[in-house]
Amino acid sequence: MKFKEGDKVQFIREGSLIDGVVKEFKDCSPDMWYLIDDKCKDSWIFEGHLIPLTPLPVIPQFVADWIEYCKKHCWGLSEALEDTYENSCMPEEVMDWFEDCRENQELFARAWLDGYEVEKEPLYYVKLGDSGLDYLNVDERTEKKHVSNKEPSPNFRVKFTEKEIKNMNINYWAFRVPVEDLEETE
Repeated sequence: MKFKEGDKVQFIREGSLIDGVVKEFKDCSPDMWYLIDDKCKDSWIFEGHLIPLTPLPVIPQFVADWIEYCKKHCWGLSEALEDTYENSCMPEEVMDWFEDCRENQELFARAWLDGYEVEKEPLYYVKLGDSGLDYLNVDERTEKKHVSNKEPSPNFRVKFTEKEIKNMNINYWAFRVPVEDLEETE
């Protein structure tokens, strides 16, 4: 079996390349057939007519923001990659990302041309004590902060990205606890 349920695949129907998702499969030896959901209809497709969908490049949110900014201003790919223009406004973190690894320029070009997925930023709690009621909570309506438990409740955020924490108060960063670390121990 080449594909499993949930795999993203492509096939050609009526001269068009169609994206779909494997819903189920049938082993009709020697042939394997797959039920594909292509958002318009479900179709049984012979395994030999399916190809795996190439995954989209995964980029950080700040790079996605830069791509959207450049496209909004009708810049071409070469302008988006160039940071020496007179009026360049490329964010420093994007420049650092390009300098960090040569392959990032190719990744950027693929994302520009083919689309992309944004990598999920790690989330953190801000734990200010040891009682279990010492987690930073922020009211989403008023942005007021208070200390309580880490359980989510309506209108209150308890999980934050690095940027959100540092924007609230740089000193909170010292009290961060990765969400995964706490959830693994529970």
